[in-house]
Amino acid sequence: QVQLVESGGGLVQAGGSLRLSCAASGVSGRTFSSYAVGWFRQAPGKEREFVGGISWSGGRTYYEDFVKGRFIISRDNANNTVYLQMNSLEPEDTAVYYCAADKNRVPMVIGHVEVWGQGTLVTVSS
Repeated sequence: QVQLVESGGGLVQAGGSLRLSCAASGVSGRTFSSYAVGWFRQAPGKEREFVGGISWSGGRTYYEDFVKGRFIISRDNANNTVYLQMNSLEPEDTAVYYCAADKNRVPMVIGHVEVWGQGTLVTVSS
């Protein structure tokens, strides 16, 4: 069973940048490239929402409008890691960020997620 661990969260001022990592383990017998990956976030008092995703090879990426032009998703299958580069951060980006994996599709809705990470907190101060 693949396991996902996020890292890189923290406190940053508005306008700043952070890079989150999502490292996969337990992929013996099935390479990490067999999984498409999505990033979700959940702000206090709000529902978890899709942020963006990346296809198995990394050839296609998808972003919600509220992060387009600011966030970039990439992956390094050789090192079983997916990244979320977040630029021009705004206080509204404050949330726990989760990576999620699925073998069949880029997970864009909660019901399509096969595996979740534990989340990493991003706090953007004004």
